[in-house]
Amino acid sequence: MTVEQASNGWSETPPTALLVLADGTVLEGHGLGASGHAVGEVCFNTAMTGYQEIMTDPSYAGQIITFTFPHIGNVGSNEEDIETVNLAATPGARGVILHSAITRPSNYRATRHLDDWLKARGIIGLSGIDTRALTALIREKGMPNAVIAHAPDGRFDLPALKKAAREWPGLVGMDLVPTVTCGQRFTWDETPWVWGKGYGRQQDPQFHVVAIDYGIKRNILRMLAGAGCKVTVVPATTSAEDILALQPDGVFLSNGPGDPAATGKYAVPVIKTIVESGTPTFGICLGHQLLGIALGARTIKMHQGHHGANHPVKDLTTGKVEITSMNHGFAIDKDTLPNNVDETHVSLFDGSNCGIALRDRPVFSVQYHPEASPGPRDSHYLFVRFIDMMRQSKRKIA
Repeated sequence: MTVEQASNGWSETPPTALLVLADGTVLEGHGLGASGHAVGEVCFNTAMTGYQEIMTDPSYAGQIITFTFPHIGNVGSNEEDIETVNLAATPGARGVILHSAITRPSNYRATRHLDDWLKARGIIGLSGIDTRALTALIREKGMPNAVIAHAPDGRFDLPALKKAAREWPGLVGMDLVPTVTCGQRFTWDETPWVWGKGYGRQQDPQFHVVAIDYGIKRNILRMLAGAGCKVTVVPATTSAEDILALQPDGVFLSNGPGDPAATGKYAVPVIKTIVESGTPTFGICLGHQLLGIALGARTIKMHQGHHGANHPVKDLTTGKVEITSMNHGFAIDKDTLPNNVDETHVSLFDGSNCGIALRDRPVFSVQYHPEASPGPRDSHYLFVRFIDMMRQSKRKIA
């Protein structure tokens, strides 16, 4: 794909932003957000809503997001729709690529223009290219490594940018969890947002859940609190002994960025011990992949990944189909699942694994994001399933 094919041709002004792919391809556009440059893996996201939640999802660390929906920024930004818990950590996405320029915000919840919000968070943006062509390239050739650069004066050191894109090692083998996990243990009691009321507080928890933070999203914590849980969040490197010493009714394995095989070097032994203890365990996204490795499966890098809020998944335990929100570039290789692990969910797009459960212990996980931030709420039942699992476990102990 050439620059001429990628450019929309709407303006003759000099480019103030570039996307430089590892193969040397250069796409020109107009800069927005922060100035400077960042290197990462380019993916595309098909969601039509929730751009603020997407860009602050810690699972996007190390990635540059191409939005296929053209009108990003039209509802502005606010201080509520962010998913990053550790505000001192690196923001989720390293950069964003848009088709159209950001318009004036048109929403009663907006507090500022998205361009100002991107600047404040240090996220580099590029607009004015044919995102359909870039999406087609990713579908054909896979997710490329690239540098996104924004220089308001239009001056770029192109050889240096090409070198940076070419030499970046990529996400395979990269452990990014240390850049997003919390620095110390904390508790969470905020419950989901309610129209006209905002967020609430859990004041009468029935269960205690320890959530291991590999890059956890706020709305996952809200869903757990809203389901009746006191939530204790611990850093990704917390030992199994310290987790079990908190006497949890259940353990949650969170989402997060990077290669699960790399993170698994320290996370998998902890998960194995937790599973062997018989403690009810629920994992999402990276937590799902890490659980799979702990149970004996392997993970693989996907060609284009799954990023969007419209992915159909079949629950093999009920036969029902749900529309889900997804964000992952790695997946469990279903052919490596051991005999004592059932595949519970499958993608109806490509047949890839989307859920597992252990036959002899209260342990399960899913590849997608049932907390629905953004996305449909079809999968909220999984939090109820986790609660029921903890309730049954407590009855057995009693």
